[in-house]
Formats: sequence, C-alpha cells, structure tokens
Amino acid sequence: MKKVGLLILILVGGLLLSGMLFTALAQDNTQTIVITVRTNATPPMENWRGNNFILAAKELNADLEAAGDPRRVEVKIVQDHANWSDYKKEFVLSYGAGKSPDIWLSGHEDVATQAAAGRIIALDDLLKEFPKFNNVIDALWQSCTYKGNIWAVPQDTEARPLYWNKSLLKQLGWSDEKIAGLPEAIKNGEFTLDDMLATAKEAVDKGIVPDGNGFWTRPKNGGDFTAFYYDFGGQTIDPTTGKLVFDKAAGLKYYKFFYDAAQKYGSMKCLGLGWSEAWHPTITSGKVLFWLGGTWQWAEWGTVYLKDKGGEDYEWENFGFGLIPAAEKGGKPVTLSHPLVYMISSQCKYPDLALALIAKVTDYGPNTRHALSSTHLGILKGQTNYIFYKKSRLLSDTLYMLDYTTFLPNNPYWGSYSTITYNALAAVVSGDLTPEKAVDFVVDQLTNELGDKVIIR
Repeated sequence: MKKVGLLILILVGGLLLSGMLFTALAQDNTQTIVITVRTNATPPMENWRGNNFILAAKELNADLEAAGDPRRVEVKIVQDHANWSDYKKEFVLSYGAGKSPDIWLSGHEDVATQAAAGRIIALDDLLKEFPKFNNVIDALWQSCTYKGNIWAVPQDTEARPLYWNKSLLKQLGWSDEKIAGLPEAIKNGEFTLDDMLATAKEAVDKGIVPDGNGFWTRPKNGGDFTAFYYDFGGQTIDPTTGKLVFDKAAGLKYYKFFYDAAQKYGSMKCLGLGWSEAWHPTITSGKVLFWLGGTWQWAEWGTVYLKDKGGEDYEWENFGFGLIPAAEKGGKPVTLSHPLVYMISSQCKYPDLALALIAKVTDYGPNTRHALSSTHLGILKGQTNYIFYKKSRLLSDTLYMLDYTTFLPNNPYWGSYSTITYNALAAVVSGDLTPEKAVDFVVDQLTNELGDKVIIR
C-alpha cells in the first residue's frame, strides 16, 4: 500500500510539474504587440480621447487570453495639444519615414486625402467583425466615407451653436422671456442672420460692447465659416462626380453678409486674434454680444476661463445658445458638425488589433466619459438614455441640433478650397475686397489651382 501511495504521489507531482511547465511555456509563447495611438487633445477636457485606450487594452488582452490568442497588446499613447496643421504634417512625415502611428485621430475631412494617398486602410470588411459598431449613429458614417468605402470610425461629434451673452441682451432691454425664447425663434426661422446683425449694431451704438464686438466668429480659418455658406444655399461637393463645387450666387450672399457685418454692423473684429490670448478671454469677460463657437468650448470656458466666477453655473446664468439663424425669414437654420475620427495606418501590421481597440472605446462608457469632460456630443444610438450621459444638461439641450447639421466635404482638395475661400472672406472683413471682387477672386484662384477638380456654378 505504501508503494502504491508513493506511486500516486509521484504521478500527481509529475502532472503538477508538467502543468506548471505547460503554463510557463504558454506564457513564454505570448507575443507583445505595441499599438501606437496618436491623438490631438486639449487638456484636461479631452484627455479621454487617448486615455480610453489604456483601459481598452486591458479589456482586449482579457479577450485575447480567453480566446487562446497568444498576442497581447501594449498601447503607446502619444497625445498633446498640437497645432492641427503641424499635427497633420507630422503624420505624413512619419508615414514617409515608415514610422506612422497605428491609430491616428484627425478631422473627418482628412479621410479623403489620406485614403487617396494610400496612407490609411478601408475598414468595410473588418468592421463586420465587430457588431458594436452598429451602435454608431448612422448619419455619422457619411463623414467617414470616401468613394464608397468606410475609412474611419467616428470618435466624437459636436455642433456649432450661435452663443449670446444674456446680460448684454438685458442691457438692450430684452426681457427674460424674450431671451429664453430666442432659441425657439431661431429654430422657427423668426430670428434671422440680419436680425442678429441689427441687434449687434444696436449694442455697439449704445456702447454696450466695443465697436467690432457685436458678432464674432472663430479667429482663424476653419469649418465654422462653411456653415454660413450652406446657410445661403451653397454647395461644396457634387454627389455624382465627387468634385468640389463653388456656387457664385451663394458665395456672393455669403461674402456680402460678412462684408456688412464688419463694415456696417460693428462686428467681426476677431480675425487674427490668438485663442487663449484674446478670443476666449474677451468672450468670457462679457465684451462680445453674439459669437459662434463649439459645444466643446463650453467645458473649456467653465474650466479654464470662468472657474473663479462659478464655472458652468456662471455660464448657464449668463450665456445662451441656439442654431445659426436662417438667412431668410421662415428659412431653416443650420449648424455644422465636425466629427473627429480614428483611422488605421496602412503601415499597421495588426489592423485587427487596432480596430479591436477602437471598438472598445466606441462604447457607451468610454465615449460618455469623453463627452462629459469635453462637452462633445455622443456618437452612439440611444446614448441620451445612458444614465451618465443624461447628467449633462448641455449635451441634452444641444442634441436637437444634429437634426440641422451639415458636414465638410470629404475631398482631397478641400484644404486648398478652404484656404482660398477663407482668404477672400478675410479680405472682405478687412475691406480690401468687395463681395463681388471676393467672388471673382475665389473663382480665379480655384480655377487656377484646382482646374477641372472643382465645378464653378
């Protein structure tokens, strides 16, 4: 019996040792894959744009282990608040050197440029492997599509409201009831762009705001301006050919609006200002009546510029917002959304793992963390019913704007188009060009630079 017992102990010990050896070998066989994620973010509000991937990697590694996949992901996050132009050049240069990040975040308008250059991959087939992407709001996939293929995944979206200072409107004699009803008046086409400029001029004439501060846009070139062009009936892309479009009739109305704003209505003394040096401080100190901004800036104002005054509580008491008013009475107001998107480099050796990480952050928890901290709108169906998303009054109050939203065109030549049309606008605001001359300038420049890649109507 003792010999039998000893034999059993030897057998059990051998099995245990072999099991330990098998486990050790299995562990030795795991392969660590480094996935580099490059994002651009304004700290601290937008830190989750990259940081969500840290949590995602842990979840993905658990999935890989459970599935018997020997690969393990290690995420390298490269995230800072870079100038967007420099940031985009960095990607092109790193790709040229064979060292591009695996996952790259940028504006959706870069999809066409990078896809045409072969720097990113089409995702249509891979997306089918991750049903979670079915939760993305359908309309947002339009911003990720180029020549019939999907090349990116939405990371966030927003709206660009017209903001106003309620305390300044009160100084003009507006009642609380009239101020509270302004968003609805805009939505119904009752309060137009002309009404806004007239109100702005009244504030300037009465000394309530300095000359030039009746109405402001962003201080530099950007997609916000295109929303006004759309407001006047403009079109930027031909759906049949995919070519860019410039509509001269709409362009004339567009430039006349900004000419009048600057030359007749005491507005637009904002172009060329530094964001943090002058633009944000002037607005948050109550020296501008109307201004165009983004929903995401609400968090920045409260966190950075109005923290000592009460932060978001101060904003709700003193700021209001609505859609960009219609160009004509009874018309439809607009806004513009500019989704940021994740793209996968064609140099990525493991695109399935890269997309698996993106799938992990494209969920209610991670996306809501980013939405709440950055004041960007959610990208998922039913997200407004998510318990934590509902905590934000601003996100709930601006969600309807997506019913009125527009997008920039996905076209590789949009950068040139945008620069030319903005240069004309800046010249109109400064008084160097009349609206008519601005249209001529745009037509000449677009024709010379883009040739048959643009349609002039």
